[in-house]
Amino acid sequence: MNPYDATTHPGTHLVAETLGVTEVSTLNTTYSLGDPLYRAATRVIGTAYELDELHSRVTHAAKDVLRLLEPVGLGELDGARVSYALLRTAAPELGDLLAQQDRAYGQLVESISAYRRLLPAPDSAQRSTNKGPGPAQKTTSDRDDDWAVARDRRLVALEAVEAGDVRLRRTAIGKDAYVSREKTQRQAPAIWPETVQRLVAEGLLHQDTSEGLYRPGQLLSLTPQGEAALRDARETTTRVSAALGRSTTPANFVALSDSTAVPVARTSLTSSRSR
Repeated sequence: MNPYDATTHPGTHLVAETLGVTEVSTLNTTYSLGDPLYRAATRVIGTAYELDELHSRVTHAAKDVLRLLEPVGLGELDGARVSYALLRTAAPELGDLLAQQDRAYGQLVESISAYRRLLPAPDSAQRSTNKGPGPAQKTTSDRDDDWAVARDRRLVALEAVEAGDVRLRRTAIGKDAYVSREKTQRQAPAIWPETVQRLVAEGLLHQDTSEGLYRPGQLLSLTPQGEAALRDARETTTRVSAALGRSTTPANFVALSDSTAVPVARTSLTSSRSR
């Protein structure tokens, strides 16, 4: 569950949702200083907290403006004249803060995209061996978003939706799509909104459009085609893993139960004693 409130901390909330982390400040701790992922993660952290700070300043400035306008709404002309004089300073300040907030949001979205491009595909040791396009890995050649379902991104998304409570949402500030997951574990692979949108277009996922994209988000579920694709992908993974297990068994392996039938070779020490 996302520990950050989108209404008060939109930057860290967006990072937690899109990257599947619970503590934004530790995003770079698993990388070495020279790793490009360390630099990218550090930039994500910095831009997220910068957006949170600007959002707080915008909120306070907006409240000040509303307070100054209150006498106007009450018909208090003397108070209105005073409020107008103060608004001549407060309103431009609010406008400048809103512009800074908009720029900070754009920088955060850009930094998250740069970080995601550097991430390895979310495949496990077993799945990474499946090079062929199995039933759940078919792609359409005339599309330009095949990268969204490359490697195991398709399978990871299908499994997460099967677990339940995965929603497609939009951010309150920039209106960008992201995936919200309630039943997620720490270090769980992130699901990209582009992957979800591709699977919806392929008919593997159903998107409940009767709910709002902002809150609570549109719930995703597997269609019958999606359930079949997930079963086929799992069966393919099992078969590949079993085949790899057989191929890596040493040819000269001798079972313990048959060890008595194997003659014991003479060592040099035994030979010297027999002389």
